[in-house]
Amino acid sequence: MNQLPLPTYQNVLAAANRLAGLAHHTPVMTSRTLNQELAAEVFFKCENLQRAGAFKFRGAMNALLQFNAIQRKTGVIAFSSGNHAQAIALSAQLLAIPATILMPHDAPAIKRAAVEHYGATIITYDRYQEDRESIANGLAQKHGYTLIPPYDHPEVIAGQGTAAKELLEQVGQLDALFVPLGGGGLLSGSALASRALSPNCTIYGVEPEAGNDGQLSFQQGHIVHIDTPKTIADGAQTQHLGQLTFPIIQRDVNDILLATDQQLIDTMHFFASRMKLIVEPTGCLGLAAARQMKAQLKSKRVGIIISGGNADLKLFRT
Repeated sequence: MNQLPLPTYQNVLAAANRLAGLAHHTPVMTSRTLNQELAAEVFFKCENLQRAGAFKFRGAMNALLQFNAIQRKTGVIAFSSGNHAQAIALSAQLLAIPATILMPHDAPAIKRAAVEHYGATIITYDRYQEDRESIANGLAQKHGYTLIPPYDHPEVIAGQGTAAKELLEQVGQLDALFVPLGGGGLLSGSALASRALSPNCTIYGVEPEAGNDGQLSFQQGHIVHIDTPKTIADGAQTQHLGQLTFPIIQRDVNDILLATDQQLIDTMHFFASRMKLIVEPTGCLGLAAARQMKAQLKSKRVGIIISGGNADLKLFRT
């Protein structure tokens, strides 16, 4: 049983009002080259240009804005491979809330450096051997911190949904929408917005081939747990969907697709060379899947959410 009610599109609307003037209204970009390749009209929602470099700022700030005075004083704790960590750290800095971040010891250097720059305290763990949730819960109980998880929280989901809301307001109805999938915060929030604003849109979640827990969960009808996947898409190295995200995905999403690491690398190079965009591997999931669906997308209006741009620049040397 869920301890918290599932968020709705009304929560997404409320989040959009809270975030006005705080989160960037990110641009939508197109590529004539890609439109010709797919024989479709493709619109990219560029959350790589969001504050802290990823969509995660939306959910983090939306959650922290609702802290009471005691929570603001005792502080927030979060666990993250990077983007949620940066988002919580920046949001906490802007709101003068103490922040403690639990990060894997092998998190990309660019992401760790940003968290440190935003003034948060970092505690590291081994993502392959230790349970980050139990560590974070223990620290929260010991110090009185409020835990804001990276995806399984109603206000985080609502905040993430504002990206798809903006996209649909910017470009109108879509035939298909591709959304990166890790724990499901962005996908479930996007589904809430899409079903309200473009009800006939086919919604695809896309996860790395090595971490197909979402696809297995979707197919089997229950949350499937896997070992931490080994993939360059560090933002999608989750072991399972959430108790809140999964039922929304199960209800509102049409299918879960997969992308290989090589496809993600190829997509990173496409964004950099043809669109002059720095996109991290996880942010490439949507386009990587769409490029494998040329027949299905012909003559369609397609939305793709670029989830983030906090890439390790060494990846561009491959």
